Amino acid sequence: MKVFVILVAICTLSHTASAETSACKSFSDSAARLACYDKAAPPVAAAAKPPAPASKPDAAKYVDTIGAEDARMNARLKNICRGC
Repeated sequence: MKVFVILVAICTLSHTASAETSACKSFSDSAARLACYDKAAPPVAAAAKPPAPASKPDAAKYVDTIGAEDARMNARLKNICRGC
């Protein structure tokens, strides 16, 4: 019974979603069609880019994060009991 209710809900919701865009498909002009789709679902604003660094990183302060992570993982693997 639960499966039937879920199936009916999915069919109902999918029909509603397809009905919203049928009006935009009828435009033959691509600019008008795009404007119709943009009106139906406005484009999301672009995410703010992180600020660029003021200067190049100092080579003396460089930290190899991947190498440090590999060293921690190797230490953990060596501590695994093999044959306890």
